[in-house]
Amino acid sequence: MDISDFYQTFFDEADELLADMEQHLLDLVPEAPDSEQLNAIFRAAHSIKGGAGTFGFSVLQETTHLMENLLDEARRGEMQLNTDIINLFLETKDIMQEQLDAYKSSTEPDAQSFDYICKALRQLALEAKGEAPAGPAKLTVVETQAPAKAGAAANDGKLRVAISGLKESERDLLLEELANLGTLSDIEKGEGSVTATLETSVSADDITAVLCFVIEPEQIEFLPLAASAAVVEVVEETVPAVVAAKPDAVAEVATAAAKPVARAEKPAARVAESTSIRVAVEKVDQLINLVGELVITQSMLAQRSNELDPVNHGELITSMGQLQRNARDLQESVMSIRMMPMEYVFSRFPRLVRDLAGKLNKQVELTLLGSSTELDKSLIERIIDPLTHLVRNSLDHGIESPEKRRAAGKSEVGNLTLSAEHQGGNICIEVIDDGAGLNRERILAKALSQGMAVNENMSDDEVGMLIFAPGFSTAEQVTDVSGRGVGMDVVKRNIQEMGGHVEIQSKAGTGTTIRILLPLTLAILDGMSVKVADEVFILPLNAVMESLQPKDDDLHPLAGGERVLEVRGEYLPLVELWKLFDVDGAKTEATQGIVVILQSAGRRYALLVDQLIGQHQVVVKNLESNYRKVPGISAATILGDGSVALIVDVSALQNLNREQRLAGTAALS
Repeated sequence: MDISDFYQTFFDEADELLADMEQHLLDLVPEAPDSEQLNAIFRAAHSIKGGAGTFGFSVLQETTHLMENLLDEARRGEMQLNTDIINLFLETKDIMQEQLDAYKSSTEPDAQSFDYICKALRQLALEAKGEAPAGPAKLTVVETQAPAKAGAAANDGKLRVAISGLKESERDLLLEELANLGTLSDIEKGEGSVTATLETSVSADDITAVLCFVIEPEQIEFLPLAASAAVVEVVEETVPAVVAAKPDAVAEVATAAAKPVARAEKPAARVAESTSIRVAVEKVDQLINLVGELVITQSMLAQRSNELDPVNHGELITSMGQLQRNARDLQESVMSIRMMPMEYVFSRFPRLVRDLAGKLNKQVELTLLGSSTELDKSLIERIIDPLTHLVRNSLDHGIESPEKRRAAGKSEVGNLTLSAEHQGGNICIEVIDDGAGLNRERILAKALSQGMAVNENMSDDEVGMLIFAPGFSTAEQVTDVSGRGVGMDVVKRNIQEMGGHVEIQSKAGTGTTIRILLPLTLAILDGMSVKVADEVFILPLNAVMESLQPKDDDLHPLAGGERVLEVRGEYLPLVELWKLFDVDGAKTEATQGIVVILQSAGRRYALLVDQLIGQHQVVVKNLESNYRKVPGISAATILGDGSVALIVDVSALQNLNREQRLAGTAALS
């Protein structure tokens, strides 16, 4: 097998190592660095360097090597860390990520950034050496390293490598991998293991770093080579000198010589395989689609079984019930494969907040809650950009400068909180700041200047939702952070495209909370099925507030043919589903039908249907790819009887109703 077959494994591992490196660097306190964190950062750099060297990624290898040397000095106490050094390490990590991304796309990394970061790291190394204490500390390092060099010379660059706990298919692959690092000899193959002598200039640590992209460190062991005559003579000549210098060291030397040089104790047996495997997303999607088809088939069978006589077909009906339970369990298990923790999203914000707060000369403390909350992978990837924009807005417009906060009687350090939690079949993500809040008067004035329909009786939440209008911005000046008015409407649209909605709550002088509600997955939907004439429509359950049968006294006409429904003192626009989709045979009198109260993007309206059928889960099918885009419809599903039902786009329905009414008014005039 070609070594390039391991590329993707290296890329995936390197991405994770770089993410861990950044998190540890952000957590590091320069004045009193934690040794465990420094060691973790060093190990990450060391592993990336070893892998990059093996695969011939020389630019990444050199960059990581320079950083690794500085980290080694820092963890040994030979270099005093400060904020500037941490910033340089973070910048190095960013450039390493760019270099890795370049190798992923089979291109060469940017030479200019490579030269820049190498010069910066070398300059830091020179400064560190100038400040490093002379004398005992330096001599100690040399003395502890000398025996290792002597051993390497005595072995003529040969290492005896033993690897255990292998599958048959892994053994030959790892031998090929070792052969890429040097010359192999004395190969011994056992059951689930292999031992070989490797003649190489690569260190044992680097060999382990490379192999760890395929197996676990505990499976690797470095054994002592058989002592040759030359080695015996060296030992005989060396031991008396050691005894004379330090008699107590004899036992330590003898003990060390008798033990194999290993990174960890060899386990008696491989207890279990790796707890996770990497699977292409396409394969997971295919599995989910097949399970969806199975659920549809099971639903069809269940509907047919309702027509059977329980007396004559009791066992069959019981088996159908068991099949339904098994299908539901299988569906939930398969759906969980696509679920990812919100930590994947949240992990990028400590760095963003740190850098942006510094740029804005603000002090901000970030709190992350609910990082373990899970969300569908497709939604995880799409929520990153909207959240990033909201966080940047909070830092730029929400949280005040230390001077303004002090004058307002607040702590100079602003608080920004990102949280995620499950609420029923949805996930609620909140961006909370304790800043100045929204300026109601300024928002209303700006809305009026843009010709928007507003009034003084609007609630604070309704006024807050105006900032999501296209091109809306109350910023006094445009910065490179925010203020162009081209972002919040995109945030709202992206969230709606994910089947969710956004809400905002703000109090002047206290802060702002922006709440995003999303479905846990786009593949399965909890819905309320309704009927209009013979047509069945599905309403997303998270948008359904309540249902009721309207009375004549509650219906009020408006100009232009529109009607509103009064519900406990609140006037809601009435949307008639049969009119929107031109359904023949529907109940045209509102008092004969059922009204479902829906909420979307903080607004409520009443949807008139003929009858409610019930609540159930449906498998979402993309309508646009199978047919075409239909206004007011987000997707489709297949019901138990094999018929197709349309899933309503709740956020678009009210706008569609308004457009049709305006078009009808224009036609009459």
